[in-house]
Amino acid sequence: MCYVSVFNLFVPSYLLSHLFDFKKTDSGACFTSAGGPCQVIVNMWETHLHPPSHLNIDDGQFGTHNCVNSVDSGWLTCQTEIRLRLHYSKMPPVSITKRKFKKSRFRIKLTLEGIEEEGDEDEDELSPSSWHKMTTTLEISMISPDGYKSRHSQPECGYALEPSQWTEYSIHTMDPDNLELTFEFFEEDMGEHVVQGDIHPGHVGTACLLSSTFLESGKDNGVVTLPIMGRNSRPAIGKVRVDYLVIRPIHGLQCDMSSSFTKYWKKRSALDVGHRGAGSTHAAKHHRIRENTIASFKSAAKHGAPFVEFDVHLSKDAVPIVYHDLTCCISTKKKNDKTLELIEVPVKDLTFDQLQLLKVISNLFISQTFSFAFISIPEYVGFNIELKWISQMKDGSWDGNLSSYFNMNSFLDIILSCVLQNGGKRRIVFSCFDPDICTMVRHKQNKYPILFLTQGISEKYPELMDIRCQTTKIAVSFAQSENILGISAHTEELLKHLNYIGEAQSKGLVVFSWGDDNNDHENRRKLREQGIDGLIYDR
Repeated sequence: MCYVSVFNLFVPSYLLSHLFDFKKTDSGACFTSAGGPCQVIVNMWETHLHPPSHLNIDDGQFGTHNCVNSVDSGWLTCQTEIRLRLHYSKMPPVSITKRKFKKSRFRIKLTLEGIEEEGDEDEDELSPSSWHKMTTTLEISMISPDGYKSRHSQPECGYALEPSQWTEYSIHTMDPDNLELTFEFFEEDMGEHVVQGDIHPGHVGTACLLSSTFLESGKDNGVVTLPIMGRNSRPAIGKVRVDYLVIRPIHGLQCDMSSSFTKYWKKRSALDVGHRGAGSTHAAKHHRIRENTIASFKSAAKHGAPFVEFDVHLSKDAVPIVYHDLTCCISTKKKNDKTLELIEVPVKDLTFDQLQLLKVISNLFISQTFSFAFISIPEYVGFNIELKWISQMKDGSWDGNLSSYFNMNSFLDIILSCVLQNGGKRRIVFSCFDPDICTMVRHKQNKYPILFLTQGISEKYPELMDIRCQTTKIAVSFAQSENILGISAHTEELLKHLNYIGEAQSKGLVVFSWGDDNNDHENRRKLREQGIDGLIYDR
C-alpha cells in the first residue's frame, strides 16, 4: 500500500525548489522528491523579494538575508483550517439552565480527537488517518480593544470568557470531516467538589461537536448550538453557541513561492487612491463619469492617482463584476401607464448577461467583468480591490436585506483565482469590511496583502453586530492577530483620535483611511501630517 507523505516545512523558498519538484494539483501543493510524491504543509517561509540564489543561509539564521529578517506564516496548501469562536456579539455564548450553576463563572477549554476508522488498529504501518492525526494542530487566540494574544496553547482548565473579548480556536487538519471537538467547562472558582474520575477540579460538563456537521450543513460558516452535558452523563446543564468558519485551499489553483507582498509595504508619502476610480457618481463634479467603470479608472490615473479603489462581487452565474451596491433596480411599466416602478433586486440573483441588459437609471449600472479591468487599465495603476460581502447590523438587519449570500470559499476562490491569474506585476491590495473574509484571503494565498476595512464608532453608519468591527482599536487587535497588512479606517473616527494612526503603525500595521471626510483638503492635510499610509477619496 502506498501512502502520501506529509511534511511540515520551515525552509527558505529558494531552498525548497532544490529539494522538491513543484506541481499544482486539485488537492493541494504536491511536491515530488526522490522518495515519491508528497504533500507539503508550509508553516513558516522566507519572503525576501530578492532572495539569495545560492544555498548558503546567512549566519545559519532562518529568514535572514543581507542582515534583514523576513519570515512569514504559510498558507493553506493541502490542509483545512477550522475556526471555532465564542463571543458576545449577539448574545452571551453560554446559557446555563441548571439552578446550581446559574451564578457560576466558567473557564472553557477545547480538546479534539480524530474519530477512529474501521481497520485503523489492524494496520502495522501508519494509515492515512494516522498521518492526518499527526498533522492536526490546535491553537487559541483572543482579541479585545486592549490587545491580542494569538496562536498559543491553552492552560489546563482553559480561559474565562469576557464580554469585550473574541475567543477563537484554530484547528489545522488534513481530515476536516472526521474530528470530535469537545468543549470542557470548569467552574472558575473551582467550587465543584472533586469526585473519583475527575481529571481537574471544578469540571462540571462538556459539549461535543462533530466536524462532519459542517459538511452535512453545506455551509462553511454559521452558528451551531450544543447542549452542555453534566458530568457522569447527567441531563444538560445549559447550552453553548459556537460560531464556526471553515477555510479550505483554493480549488484547482496553488500558489508558488516566487514572490509575496502579504506583509510588504515600502514606507512613502501617503498613497492617493481614487475612490471607485474617479469618485462616487453621487458627487456632483463626477456626474459625467460613472463610478466603477474603465473610464472612471483611467480618469483617476490621468489625474495622478497611483491606485484606484473599486468593489468586486459575483453575479448569479459566478462572474466577478465591478459594482458597488449589493442590489440593483429593475424598472417595470404597466400597459398604458407611463410611470415607471423600480423593483430592487439582489445583484447575486441576476446573471451577468441579465445585468448588462438593465437600463442605466441614476447610479444603477453594471459595466464590465472584473477580468476586463486587468486588460484595459495600464499595469502601472495599482488596484485596491474591495471584496463585497454582507454585514449584519447591531439591530439584526442586514446589508441589502440579504441574510444569506454565497458560499465564502467558493466566492473567494473565483475572485482570487482571477486576480492570481491576471495580476501580473500590478500592485494589488485587497480590503473588506468582513473580518472572516480578511482571514480567509490571508490564509488562501501568499501573494497579495489585505486591509481590514472598519467604520469604527460612527454617527453616520449604524453599529455592526460583530464586535471585531465596532471600534478602530479592536480592528487593530484583529489585524495584528491575523497577521494581515493593516487596516483601512473610517476618517470620521480617525479625525477624533489622530493618535490611532501612529499607534497602529507602531504595531507594524499599515493604515489607510476612507470616507466622505477625505474629500476635504484640510482633513487630508491633517491625516498626512500624522503619517497616514493611504488616502481613499474622490479624485
